[in-house]
Amino acid sequence: MAPAALETLAHAYGVDTEFEGRVAPPDTLRAVLAAMGVDAGTEAAAEAALAGLHARRTSRLLPRAIVLRAGTSEEVPLPAAAEAWVELEDGQTVTIGSPFPRGLHLTDAGETRPLPADLPVGRHTLCARLGDRVSTAAPLLVAPHRLAGPAGRAWGFLVQLYSLLSERSWGMGDLTDLAELARWSGHTLGAGFVQLNPLHAGMPPGPDGHSDPSPYRPSSRRFADPVHLRVEAVPEYAYLTPEARERVQDAARRGARLREGVLIEETLIDRDAVWAAKREALEVIHAVPRGVGREAAYRAFLQREGEGLLQYATWCALAEVHGPAWRGWPTGLRQPGSAAVARARIELADRVDFHAWLAWLVDEQLGAAQAAARSAGMSVGLVHDLAVGVHPDGADAWALQHCLAEGISAGAPPDAFNAHGQDWALPPWRPDALADAGYAPYAELLRANLRHAGALRVDHVMGLFRLWWVPQGCPPTEGTYVRYDHEAMLGVLALEAHRAGAVVIGEDLGTVEPGVREQLAARGVLGTSVLWFERDWSELGGGSPLPPERWREDCLATLTTHDLPPTASRLSGDHVELRHRLGLLSRPLAEEQAEDETEREEWLGELAREGLMTVPPYGEGPAADLLEPPDGRHLPDAVAALHRYLLRTPAELVGAWLPDVLGDPRPQNLPGTSNEYPNWRLPIADANGKPATLDQLAAAERTAEFAAVMREGSTTSE
Repeated sequence: MAPAALETLAHAYGVDTEFEGRVAPPDTLRAVLAAMGVDAGTEAAAEAALAGLHARRTSRLLPRAIVLRAGTSEEVPLPAAAEAWVELEDGQTVTIGSPFPRGLHLTDAGETRPLPADLPVGRHTLCARLGDRVSTAAPLLVAPHRLAGPAGRAWGFLVQLYSLLSERSWGMGDLTDLAELARWSGHTLGAGFVQLNPLHAGMPPGPDGHSDPSPYRPSSRRFADPVHLRVEAVPEYAYLTPEARERVQDAARRGARLREGVLIEETLIDRDAVWAAKREALEVIHAVPRGVGREAAYRAFLQREGEGLLQYATWCALAEVHGPAWRGWPTGLRQPGSAAVARARIELADRVDFHAWLAWLVDEQLGAAQAAARSAGMSVGLVHDLAVGVHPDGADAWALQHCLAEGISAGAPPDAFNAHGQDWALPPWRPDALADAGYAPYAELLRANLRHAGALRVDHVMGLFRLWWVPQGCPPTEGTYVRYDHEAMLGVLALEAHRAGAVVIGEDLGTVEPGVREQLAARGVLGTSVLWFERDWSELGGGSPLPPERWREDCLATLTTHDLPPTASRLSGDHVELRHRLGLLSRPLAEEQAEDETEREEWLGELAREGLMTVPPYGEGPAADLLEPPDGRHLPDAVAALHRYLLRTPAELVGAWLPDVLGDPRPQNLPGTSNEYPNWRLPIADANGKPATLDQLAAAERTAEFAAVMREGSTTSE
C-alpha cells in the first residue's frame, strides 16, 4: 500500500495506483512520478510536491492549454476582474465578456468564465490580463465535434511496402512500387485504398552493422525513411554527368543483385544493404545543382518543416559520426539546443543538408503516390500507419526528450494472452509536458503523417486514453497505467485529420477499457474488426461467430493483420505448428491444434449458413481443396467465401491482406520472436513460398478471381 501523500500525488498526475485488484508498488509510483519531474522519494518530498502543485495551479491565471469541441462552451478558471480575449488564428480578436450577471461559478481556483460556443475550428490563443500583472496566454484548440467518415464504402489492400517488389526496385518495395500498386488496384480492381505499414524513418545500423527492421520502433515518426525512395525518380537523376551516372548505375547494379537475390535465390530482404546502395547513389545525386524552381521548392520545404526538420537532420549527421545511441555521445551533444550541437551543425553542414534533402525527396514521392491513388479513382487513397512510439535511442527521443518519459517504457499489463505483460521499449509521451507545450509536438507529428494520406491508422489507439508505464529495470508486471487527457489527445487528432480531409482508423484490438470504443465512435474514429475475433461474447460458455449484420459499421473489417497468421495459414492450421516449433505455445500442441480446428470449423460452418460455400457437416473436417487447391493457381473457395463474408458486414472499410491473394502462408511478424523468425524481412510470395513481383501478382489467375469476388461483393452490399 502506498503512503497517503504518494497515492494522492500519483492521482494528481493521472497515475493509477491499482489495476484489476493489483496494487501498484510504491517504487513504481515513485519512478513514474520521477519521470515527470516530480520528487516523491520520501513521504515528506511527496507532501512538498503536492503543496507545490497546488500553489502552481492556484497562481496560474490560465490553464496550460485548452482543447474543446466546436459548438460547445467550456468554462475556464478566470477571475471576474480579469480582461480576457481570444486571438483567432486568422488574426481576428474575440472579447470574452464579463461573467456578470450570469455565468459566474466558484471553484477551488476562484471564478470560472464560459468561452464562446461559436469559436471556429482551429488553433487559437486565449489571452488574459489582471490588473498590473503581466499578460498571459494559453493555446486554445477548437476541434470538430465529429470527423467525417469515408465518402462511401470502400475496400482496399493491406500491405507491408518493403515486401512488395517490382522488376525495378532495389531489393525491397519502394514508393514508386506503391504508386504502381495504387494505379493498378484502383483502375483495374476498383480498390478504394491501400493501407501501409509505418513508413517512419528507421534507426541506422548499430555497432553490429545491423538495424532494427521493425517499422514499429522507428527513429522518427515525423519523417519518413529515405530507404523507400526510388532513386531513378529523383528529378536531378536526369542531369548526372557521364562519370556521376556510372557511379549511380554501379549502385543500381548492386540494387538489382539484391532484388534478384530476394526473388530468385529467395534470400531475405536486407534493408541495410538496400540503403547502403541507395545512399551511395543519392549522395552522388545530391551534388547535382538544382534548377531555380527546384531550389525554391526545397527552400519552401525547409521553411515549412522548420526546427523539427533541422533537429532531425542534425541527429542523422551526428549519428554518422558518433553512432545512433545519443546517450553515449559527448555530453554537450546530448541536448539538441546546446552550443555544442550548434557548432557541430555548422561543422557538419553538408551532411545536415543531405539528410534534410532526403526528407524532402521522400515527401515528394509520398505526395506523388497519393496523387496516383486518387487519380486512379480511389476514394481514400493511402492509409498511413502511426506507430505507438519511437526507439529510445533515435532522433525523436533526442529532439523531444523534454516531452518523453525518461527511464520508462510503454507496454501492456498481464492478460489472458501474456501472463507476464509486455515491455515495448518505447518511451511514452509525458502528459504534463504535452500540455505545457500546448500539444504542439503531437500536432506536428500528426500533421506530417496526414499530409499525404487519405486516412491514418493509429496503432494502439487506446494509448490516447492511458498507457501502461514500466519503469526501467522492472518487469511489466510492476508497471502501472498513466492517464492522458483524452479529450485533448482526441481533439488534436480530430483537428489535424479534419484539416487534412482524412479518415482516422483506430487499432482497438485487445484489452480495451470500457467506454473507450464508444468515445472513439462518437468522435468519428473508425475501429478495427478482425474476423477471427468477432464473436458473440454475450453467449454463455464462449461465443459463436458474430453474424455479419451484427458487426459494427464504423470500422475497418479484415481477416488478419501484420501480427496475425495469414488466411492460408489460419485455414490450414500451420500457424499453430509454426508457433510450436519456435517454443511459443503455452499449452500442449494437441490442445492448441484441437482448439484451432474447432474455431476454424465454426467459421466454415458460419460461411455455409450464410450460403457462401458448401462444406462437410461440422466435425467431419473440410475438403482440402476448399482451403487450398492442389496447383495453387486458383483462389480457394474458403478464402473467397471469407472475403464475401466481410463484404456482407456493414463495415465502412473492408481490408484485404495482399499476401492472401496469392496464398502466402507466412506471417510478416510473429510476436514473441526476434532472431527465431525473420520478422519484417519477407517478400510477398505465392502459396508455395515462391517470391512474387507486383507484375506477377497482377497477372495471376488468383488475382483475377479475387477481383471478381470483391466486385461482386461490393455490388451486392450496395
